[in-house]
Amino acid sequence: MNYWQYEMLAEERREEIRAEMKQIRLEEQALAARPVSPGWYGRRMFSLGNWMIATGRQLRGRYEIESRPTSHTHKVRGSFAR
Repeated sequence: MNYWQYEMLAEERREEIRAEMKQIRLEEQALAARPVSPGWYGRRMFSLGNWMIATGRQLRGRYEIESRPTSHTHKVRGSFAR
């Protein structure tokens, strides 16, 4: 009987299995490193946060008191109450 041929076939199969296991480990590492996509609630909260930031900037730009140079100070005469 020719056992040498059977040993070579078995060794080739072992190498194929090792390569396949290496590929599976690499895929598992890639999946673990991938960020989890947010669900419906997460997407809605992200959109709400972006909307609040944009609206806050618009409101601040609209209602913020402009600073005046200090060289143009006015003297107030009389009372504020009229």
